[in-house]
Amino acid sequence: MSFKWKRGGENALFLSPSIILTLALGIYPLLWMLRYMFYDYAGYGDALFVGLDNFRRLMRDALFWESVGNTFIYAGGKLLLTLPLSLLLAVVLNGKLRGGNLLRGIYFMPTIISTAVISVVFYTIFNSYNGMVNTVLMKLHLVSQPIDWLGPKHAMLTVIIVAVWGAVGNYMLLFLAGLQSIPQDLYESAAMDGANAGRRFWSITLPMLAPIAQLVIMLAIIASLKGYESIMLITEGGPIGKTEVMYLYLYKLLFPVSTGSPVEQQLGYGSAVGFATAVIVGAITGLYFLLSRKMNKLN
Repeated sequence: MSFKWKRGGENALFLSPSIILTLALGIYPLLWMLRYMFYDYAGYGDALFVGLDNFRRLMRDALFWESVGNTFIYAGGKLLLTLPLSLLLAVVLNGKLRGGNLLRGIYFMPTIISTAVISVVFYTIFNSYNGMVNTVLMKLHLVSQPIDWLGPKHAMLTVIIVAVWGAVGNYMLLFLAGLQSIPQDLYESAAMDGANAGRRFWSITLPMLAPIAQLVIMLAIIASLKGYESIMLITEGGPIGKTEVMYLYLYKLLFPVSTGSPVEQQLGYGSAVGFATAVIVGAITGLYFLLSRKMNKLN
């Protein structure tokens, strides 16, 4: 056996575990979904081939399109709050701040806490009857009666606040890594030329931070569009569908949900919804890539 074939065999042997896992956990589920989105299949019994009926049902499914709209509201609100706040914290903690390392750990801590624990804590905090938020607001005489934070009017705002709290620390660390890669002599030269802190931020920090900012924005967009765990635990998509997002609707179609839910388990239709959801998320991510490339060319 030649050295080339022997080396190729060794490489294949080393790669075989990852190839097997990719086929078993990535390719097979994808092929399974692509097949069953053309079937009427509840997860048990016989699967009935229905052609494109699941997609026709999808086009008329008001709950799905409502979940798409809610997803954009949820993702937009989360991005608008998370990204500026993460950058602000990173800039502040990048300076010579006493206790900076401790603060970094505190802000990053929500990232490592279980989503279930975070959801239970915030459910208690925003409870309409004896939650801490209403108690503080009423003691400060800012409101005269408890606010129904989990009601139809404020539920989306509540789940966005929970999402922002859980994500800020993660993106802050990425921004912080980008800030620490900027050569300090640029700031020293600018300061010697009389540039104030604001001028240095706009002329040095933001341009030098652009590559890492593009990565952070892309990760934040995908995470925001796919986020549903805390919503499922806090509101279950309610009340009256006000916080029903795409991936939560998909989860309910694929797995059993609580009694009384308007969404029934249906694996065939759920596969079609999963495909449509992946197309929407992929299209938005692709659009962001195109915009990023055009902006890079302009620079």
